[in-house]
Amino acid sequence: MRELRGRAAAVTGAGSGIGRALAGRLAREGVHLALADIDAEALAETERALGPGTTVVTQVTDVGDEESVRAFADRAFAALGEVRLLFNNAGVYMGGRTWTRPAADFEWTLRVNLWGILHGVRAFVPRMIEQGGEGHIVNTCSVAGLFVGPGAAPYTVSKWAAFAATLSLAQELALENSPLRVSALCPGGVQTRIHESERGRPAGLATEPGEDSAFMGEMIAQTVADGIPVDKVVEDVLSAVREERFLVLTHPEYEPGLAEQADALATGRLPGMPDFEWKG
Repeated sequence: MRELRGRAAAVTGAGSGIGRALAGRLAREGVHLALADIDAEALAETERALGPGTTVVTQVTDVGDEESVRAFADRAFAALGEVRLLFNNAGVYMGGRTWTRPAADFEWTLRVNLWGILHGVRAFVPRMIEQGGEGHIVNTCSVAGLFVGPGAAPYTVSKWAAFAATLSLAQELALENSPLRVSALCPGGVQTRIHESERGRPAGLATEPGEDSAFMGEMIAQTVADGIPVDKVVEDVLSAVREERFLVLTHPEYEPGLAEQADALATGRLPGMPDFEWKG
């Protein structure tokens, strides 16, 4: 999609981080917006930060709940008439080892990071197909959906699943010669609030912190603090939309890292640890 002005976009996780930056950038492009977040006050802050004259509707949405996402889609199409851009962006972080973290940690991260995307696809994409013409879906998958590092099992498992869902969607649409395009956004360290994810965790899925999750919480907080600005990520995303590019990488180190990992797997070796995130 080359021309964005006058088009309509739906963005989840719009209350902070990449989602808020996307909303602001799209508004400056003249895009009409439907914004969702689980945090009502954060969502309101995003709306207040948009420039005057922006067409925007907001709805508090739990992306892990199918009916909540469907209600958001209903509102978006009813208010804006169409949706040409879909950003399934909401995400949470939980660290810890595969064998030490309780099932609720995996359930929570999968609920948001995987099912949030699946619910968004199922609620929006059939109507995007039906409306005809071009469109683009961007799913935020994380670099953790490409590389596995030890100690962040709940998050990494959910993000690899998110990447698989995104690749499946892209291939299915291509097979049907659909004009809809798909991108997998795989950011690394970015200055967001993902290290504060617990603020939106359902009480029924709360768990006690362990030494492994606490350590990884400190690591992700430092990674965020040292990360790139969200505006850089947004520019990468919009470039990918305009260029119809599938994979969106935010750091140049990831390209050779992917080649090294593929070579290791092709020869049956265990890939090395992706330590480039904290080498500076």
